[in-house]
Amino acid sequence: MGLEVIINNDIKAAMLAKDKRKLNALRAIKAALLLEKTGKDASSGEIPESIEMKLLQKMVKQRKESAVLYKEQNRADLEEEEVYQAGIISKYLPEQLSEEEITALVKEIIAETGASSMKDMGRVMGMASKKLAGKADNKTISQVLRSLLG
Repeated sequence: MGLEVIINNDIKAAMLAKDKRKLNALRAIKAALLLEKTGKDASSGEIPESIEMKLLQKMVKQRKESAVLYKEQNRADLEEEEVYQAGIISKYLPEQLSEEEITALVKEIIAETGASSMKDMGRVMGMASKKLAGKADNKTISQVLRSLLG
């Protein structure tokens, strides 16, 4: 079952439960999916799962960054809403890997590529991003990679 179908079913359930906060988060996901679906790259009308995962990760990242800004501005009400929405959206992502698991996978990629210095970071980062797509954010991958190569 595609993500769009799951989101539509969850929107119906949230409407029946009269859960406005969850409904707002789900509608944001649906809107982003519809925008992606009508974009220039979606010729078949179906969004590949990899693009769906990137889209969801981007949305979670945006919500977390907004929450940090609201916290700095002492707007606890808005911060709490952004954190809540990030939690709802992240439920549709695959389970995120721990830093130890990421480190082990990045070490494997370094061994495969024969990388030895920071000059090789771009090549390793590209492979790691593809291999860990949806399971880890690029910021964490980059930090692990810097510590291993640096």
